Amino acid sequence: MFDNLTGRLAGVMKSLRGQARLTETNIQDALREVRMALLEADVALPVVKDFIAHVKERALGQEVLASLTPGQAVIGVVHDEMTKLMGEHNAALNLAVKPPAVILMAGLQGAGKTTTCGKLAKMLREQKKKVLLVSCDVYRPAAMEQLKALGKQLDIEYFDAPATDRPEKTALAALDYADKHFHDVLIVDTAGRLHIDEAMMEEIKQLHAAVKPIETLFVVDAMQGQDAVNTARAFNDALPLTGVVLTKLDGDARGGAALSVRHITGKPIKFAGVGEKLTGLEPFHPERMASRILGMGDVLSLIEEAQRGVDQEEAVKLAKKMKSGKSFDLEDFKAQLVQMKKMGGLNALMDKLPAQLTQGAAGQQVDDKSINRVEGIINSMTPAERRNPAILKASRKRRIAAGSGVQVQEINRLLSQFEQMQKMMKMMSKGGGMAKMMRGMKGMLPGMR
Repeated sequence: MFDNLTGRLAGVMKSLRGQARLTETNIQDALREVRMALLEADVALPVVKDFIAHVKERALGQEVLASLTPGQAVIGVVHDEMTKLMGEHNAALNLAVKPPAVILMAGLQGAGKTTTCGKLAKMLREQKKKVLLVSCDVYRPAAMEQLKALGKQLDIEYFDAPATDRPEKTALAALDYADKHFHDVLIVDTAGRLHIDEAMMEEIKQLHAAVKPIETLFVVDAMQGQDAVNTARAFNDALPLTGVVLTKLDGDARGGAALSVRHITGKPIKFAGVGEKLTGLEPFHPERMASRILGMGDVLSLIEEAQRGVDQEEAVKLAKKMKSGKSFDLEDFKAQLVQMKKMGGLNALMDKLPAQLTQGAAGQQVDDKSINRVEGIINSMTPAERRNPAILKASRKRRIAAGSGVQVQEINRLLSQFEQMQKMMKMMSKGGGMAKMMRGMKGMLPGMR
């Protein structure tokens, strides 16, 4: 996420190291580079101008504390201004209304609107809300079927409306059903178009007037950059939006949409969509996102995800085992893979760590197939083999390779790397080596050698 921008800004800060004072000359040079980095990241020009002016005003002539370098002082100013640019604080959903609270989802076709409906429903269900889903895309039966399938997958009720060519009629029927069946929240998916047109805007205005939503969220693909901001502005002019959801943020190496949309529309970014998994929706925290963009990581979000996804009982069990001096075995490693998948995978985890901890894995990606492949190898072993890999001789390895659909060489490589991992875990149990453990984890997965 934002790799290009992060790299450029890191270079700017590095250039300021070793200087005893922030002067007009070195600030001007640094801000010129920051300006170029933001423009290359597809940040809107008016946003760049305002941002640079605010940073310059705060940084110029600022005394550098004895414990700080000028680079650190500037990065603090840039972080603060970037946080302000994106909204300062997380703007939570407002559901303070007599149930059912209606959330209307708007956006262009292909932005990930329907998937976001499912992700949001799952998040609300975890907050003990009774949720009802309905699709008002009367033009694309496939869109209705997609939302219905997501509801079934999540075990969240979907309102299957009678056939009609009027979206507001479907929405009102769903609202009446939600009221009678004591649902807390009704999420309304709407029709998208490939581009903005008058008919689309008029239709969604009528739908909005009919259901009177407490939240009207605009869903936009972050990878569209400037186009995303322009589309958000058009929807904001037509509808009383209450917030924005940026989807596919993990695929956006530039960051233009995230840094521009709040400033241009005046509406807060409430959620960030990352990945295709139904767990991939995060509350948008401007201060944490600014830290990620500047290479500081987002440890708070990582801790929150760990609290949600990690089996505390398993974690305590492993900690006790390590303290007792017992070896970390392949059963333990398999359990760690499962926990990691619950947290969105290794890429999602590493994306939230400070840059200095992940430099060894720069530019490398691990998909779920790679993790599943390692898991498949371990699953093809017997419990005794997982607990004691030393007994894995040639015949056993051939059996495991056949069972998991890989070559014997891959079994040998996994076992060799696992020995290194055991050493890493021993270091972790002695109170250090987080970065080494991360490198050990990536080294055990295909494509991360």
